[in-house]
Amino acid sequence: MRLPFSQQQFFDVFGRYNTRLWPIVVLLWIATFWFAMQLVRGRSTSNGLTALLTFHWAWSGLVYHASFFSAINPAASLFAALFVVESAILLWLGVSRRVDFVWGHTRRHKIAAVLIAYSLAYPVLVLASGHEYPRAPLFAVPCPTTLFTCGVLLAAVHRVPIVASVIPVIWSLIAGSAAILLEVAPDAMLLIAAAAIAIAAMAPRPSASPPLLVTSSEPRRP
Repeated sequence: MRLPFSQQQFFDVFGRYNTRLWPIVVLLWIATFWFAMQLVRGRSTSNGLTALLTFHWAWSGLVYHASFFSAINPAASLFAALFVVESAILLWLGVSRRVDFVWGHTRRHKIAAVLIAYSLAYPVLVLASGHEYPRAPLFAVPCPTTLFTCGVLLAAVHRVPIVASVIPVIWSLIAGSAAILLEVAPDAMLLIAAAAIAIAAMAPRPSASPPLLVTSSEPRRP
């Protein structure tokens, strides 16, 4: 596959992004870590999680893709549109209360834990794979955003509407190729995330919620 930009140009984009916006990147990592811990402890609300996901996708679309990546990739405007659409879908899920997130001991939750932990560890994994700061994808960019989203969606009590999983799967397949083409080894996990979320989107869920450690503080939608 021939890319419209060089590997050096690709990492230069991250260099500019991280240099200019590092305080927001750090704050988003802290906020995401806090929400992840609240989810595991049963103290988070579904509205809070969907609001966080909504912001992540809007930020990656409008700031990373539209404002930075578009300088070297003509397809960035399309990617930005996809991310904004996913942000709107997640907002709709939260406002309409179509999802409830809880934590339990099921196999699905174990996979969710791996993806969420991986997304938070993503900056360290990227740096450990040989890339240097600031010219490296770290956080508040599309790939860790997608990994975190897939993990959270797997923690939904009932099956998430398929429309919410389509764009994360598409992006996982597109960006997963970066593991080879652009030598970003941690992005290989996106292919696993795509498979997990696609299977979860089609698999039936029991009408009753699985055994849980703790539950969300929000009342269940009738």
